[in-house]
Amino acid sequence: MKQPEASAPSLAYANPASLEYADPGTIAYAHPAVAIVSPHFCSPQPVDLAIVRKVLTITDGNFVVSDINGNVIFKVKGAHLSFRDHRILLDTAGYPIITLRKKFVSAHDRWQVFRGDSTETRDLIFSAKRSSMFQFKTKLDIFLANNIAEKAPDFRIKGSWFERSCVIYGGNSSTIVAQMHKKRTVQSVLFGKDNFMVTVYPGIDYAFIIALIVILDEINEN
Repeated sequence: MKQPEASAPSLAYANPASLEYADPGTIAYAHPAVAIVSPHFCSPQPVDLAIVRKVLTITDGNFVVSDINGNVIFKVKGAHLSFRDHRILLDTAGYPIITLRKKFVSAHDRWQVFRGDSTETRDLIFSAKRSSMFQFKTKLDIFLANNIAEKAPDFRIKGSWFERSCVIYGGNSSTIVAQMHKKRTVQSVLFGKDNFMVTVYPGIDYAFIIALIVILDEINEN
């Protein structure tokens, strides 16, 4: 099935001077753009995104992703008859951009991500899994679909859920491509929502980064 072409949303860009979480010397300024899902989701500027997770829902409207001005960019929902093993990233018109599916037989909590609403092998974009079975801090390895041997990851995530933060790196390097921290507010306590803030650095596919954050959260919840 041919998927609709994703449209580039209007974004409010992060102020580069406010990127306080990393040593500027290790921040990725990708050229050309690193388009994992689509070049439509690659910006020449750093992008700040807010992710709201509705904790009390099960299969509908689990995440809403907005720019810093509150404009909704994506929604993440569970598939029908699915609980925590199937997620779909939708654009603002409700079209499926990518499908995230947990692989049932996996010792390392592997998730696979496919184009559109497909779960066919030919539409696989990337997969993510724990770097080891036993971890004190969450570490994930990400492999693009063409990295069949998986001798080295294409991206890595290191996160501390005690500190409510994570950093996403390019390959085995120290180059940072995005960072997230989890923000607790009065609203999150009263209305059952968790708020995440993520900064995606220039040239990096932010739909890809949002997918990684969702997978990280799902693995942590499990």
